[in-house]
Amino acid sequence: MSVLQIKIYGEEILRRESKPVANIDGDFVKFLEDMNQTMLAAKGLGLAANQVGRTLRAFTIDLTQFDVLSEPRIIINPEIAEMNGDIITSEEGCLSFPGLYQMIERPRKVTIKSINLDGNEYYFEAEGLIARVVLHEIDHLNGTLFIDKLTPAQRNLIRSKLKKIKAGERV
Repeated sequence: MSVLQIKIYGEEILRRESKPVANIDGDFVKFLEDMNQTMLAAKGLGLAANQVGRTLRAFTIDLTQFDVLSEPRIIINPEIAEMNGDIITSEEGCLSFPGLYQMIERPRKVTIKSINLDGNEYYFEAEGLIARVVLHEIDHLNGTLFIDKLTPAQRNLIRSKLKKIKAGERV
């Protein structure tokens, strides 16, 4: 397994909408393993394919450190089937924005439709932290960044931090 380079804010691929995965073959499975290894090495909770340079609708999440999931999960071709529950505001960070954390509103619960490595469709219900991470990663696949969820006033407050990140500096 290899650790891949994580794309940083300002790189155009982060704004591209990802394409559905059409072929689950050995190369794709190795890419998913590399993505998972990259996420673990960076101490992230989730990582989308476009964050490591491929515009494919796939991401990996790992919340085992919080005893929320028993093992890392790979999500392929996710679609939001339902969002419900209260809107919760909580702090989020992103591996593509090193050192930046912001308060973001998201629904407490989400149900997604996805496919597994055998290409079979399944539904996955997530609540709380898992729902937050899943929605964050689906946003990535749609070319949406967590800073897009901020108000103009909130974005204005972090403008200098965003410039530093684009310049390759940690904030």
